[in-house]
Amino acid sequence: MILITGVAGFIGYHVAKALCIQGEEVVGIDNVCDYYDPQLKRARLKALSEYGCFHFYEADIVDFTFVDSLFDRYAFSKVCHLAAQAGVRYSLTNPFAYQKSNNEGFLSIIECARRHSVKNFVYASSSSVYGANEKLPFSESDRVDAPVSLYAATKRSNELVAHAYSHLFKLPCSGLRFFTVYGPWGRPDMALFLFTKAILSGDTIDVFNNGNMRRNFTYIDDIVQGVLLVLQNPAANEIYNIGNDKAEKLLDFIEAIETACEKKAIKRFLPMQPGDVPTTVADIQKIAALGYIPSTDVREGVARFVGWYRRYYAC
Repeated sequence: MILITGVAGFIGYHVAKALCIQGEEVVGIDNVCDYYDPQLKRARLKALSEYGCFHFYEADIVDFTFVDSLFDRYAFSKVCHLAAQAGVRYSLTNPFAYQKSNNEGFLSIIECARRHSVKNFVYASSSSVYGANEKLPFSESDRVDAPVSLYAATKRSNELVAHAYSHLFKLPCSGLRFFTVYGPWGRPDMALFLFTKAILSGDTIDVFNNGNMRRNFTYIDDIVQGVLLVLQNPAANEIYNIGNDKAEKLLDFIEAIETACEKKAIKRFLPMQPGDVPTTVADIQKIAALGYIPSTDVREGVARFVGWYRRYYAC
């Protein structure tokens, strides 16, 4: 039995689906908050409900009493903790949402995992913990003590708490530093979704740092492959980068969206935004040792997303 928190989210949905296809019994928890369109989250849950091995609870992970009762009810062998308040820019104006969900919520889940002797605790961190690190590619051994956003600070806090729990209670913990995940069912606040919507509607897109950004855009299927590998390989206390080993220029990414949409973007070039970093490049040697091989070309992945978007929104 596997618990997935944040199961109505983008990555949570895809991980749960993959596990259900494998025949695993999956329990999902999500508070279906309104950070972005709850209808999209409920559509993901509806798709998951088609699997008889999937069980869903709508609740907040900060509610320790409820979470502990869930651990009492099910004998979870593994926990995949993906619930969090996401978004770098949102953290600039809504800091307490991050303290509650990312810090208190994390402690609630990991404490229950400790009390119930879970065999593998896997949790979502973020490539944002690398901050303004100028050394490329980003390696798990790099210093990460200078976050440039509150979101990044909460994710680094999660890594430190997991380190302490692993040391004190011998709880197997693995943190996943995700690099710019994209694909079907993606979040509406992320660049691919925003750009596709604007291009198809004929609206202007905001291109920050005047387009001089590079990202490890990583297709969701490749991310899921990495998550499942880590779930299958418990470690005393590890951190893994999960990304693509190729950094794409933002303008090339936009060009791929234009190609898939068969329409040119109207661009408005803007300076770098607070909390952003110009480049992210992942060193994925550590997770590659588990068999991780990202294989989806960005143009192929973008085309799949645009195809899903047009079907979902009938446009």
